Amino acid sequence: MTASPIRLLDLAPVSPLRSQTIYHAVGYALGADSPDTIMLVSPNAPYVSIGRHQDAAREVDLPYCAEAGYPVIRREIGGGAVYLDGNQLFTQWIFHADHLPATVEERFVVYADSLVRTYRALGIAAEHRPINDIHVAGRKIGGTGAARMDGAEVVVGSLMFDFDVATMARVLKVPSEKFRDKIIQSLTDYMTTMRKELGEPPARETVIAAYLDACRAVLGRDIERGELRADELALAEKLDARFAGREWLEEAGGLRKPFVKIHEGVRVAEAAHKAPGGLIRCVLRVRDGHIDDVAFSGDFTARPPSMPFDLDELLAGSEISEKMVSEKIEDYYRRVRPEIPGVAPSDWVAAVMRAAETEAPA
Repeated sequence: MTASPIRLLDLAPVSPLRSQTIYHAVGYALGADSPDTIMLVSPNAPYVSIGRHQDAAREVDLPYCAEAGYPVIRREIGGGAVYLDGNQLFTQWIFHADHLPATVEERFVVYADSLVRTYRALGIAAEHRPINDIHVAGRKIGGTGAARMDGAEVVVGSLMFDFDVATMARVLKVPSEKFRDKIIQSLTDYMTTMRKELGEPPARETVIAAYLDACRAVLGRDIERGELRADELALAEKLDARFAGREWLEEAGGLRKPFVKIHEGVRVAEAAHKAPGGLIRCVLRVRDGHIDDVAFSGDFTARPPSMPFDLDELLAGSEISEKMVSEKIEDYYRRVRPEIPGVAPSDWVAAVMRAAETEAPA
């Protein structure tokens, strides 16, 4: 690891769109002489963020979000849909690859350690719950995500001052209001924040000071305040246009086909499988006992990010059998060596076979 100082970008609250595009811009602008960067930022208005491989229309109540004025923004980081507002302080690491541990799971350990130490310094008994969550006495106080952006390794998360459980449940697409009530109850019971733990959240400056002390201890490096470069800001403006566009929002993590044209011998099926590393959704079109088409989405973290698309193409035409599907996916893992923390070949197989056995509702 390098001993050079880390640049700190402590940004004022920015627009929802810019709170996502700015760390992507710093990542894609990272060059050989660029400093490793820790960024602190909060949005100045509420919005919904979805993971790289999620299908927005399946996960989020888009009409409600439009009516309520909540932008829905896809990020390049994996993970699930989440309601965000000024009660969270985003903590984003944009580092050279060789300045962090080699694997995504090892990076999660180091990054989570910085959050755990921060909470403990504030009097909250946090701990890292692998693969990438932070818990307090069994209740989640945050998660982490990661992505590769050209030469940059990006790891992100947040420090939770407070959280609007009711709005989080409202923006999600659910089958019934009874189901939504269960989500609210689950979030209330199994999620916590600084406000819940301490009664009153500490001042932002206090939290930042504790966090920077934790980062210095974990990374063993100095941290110096800096400014955004002109090229980073220019790239953020370009990304603003991309991230605000309908095409990016609807990319849908591989669900590129409508799966609606059905005739004799063809059926559509759908199912979900919960792996330790996230939920895998599988939509399957079956024709005469073979996979005519398939698409995966979900809240997992995948590297390369094309991995779910790769499996779509790999499995097309395959016989619907656990043995055949397993052989193809295991061969892909051997050849490509993807990093999908907490998701094994058997999890993709389970999603496919479950979908093959479950016809989609009419």
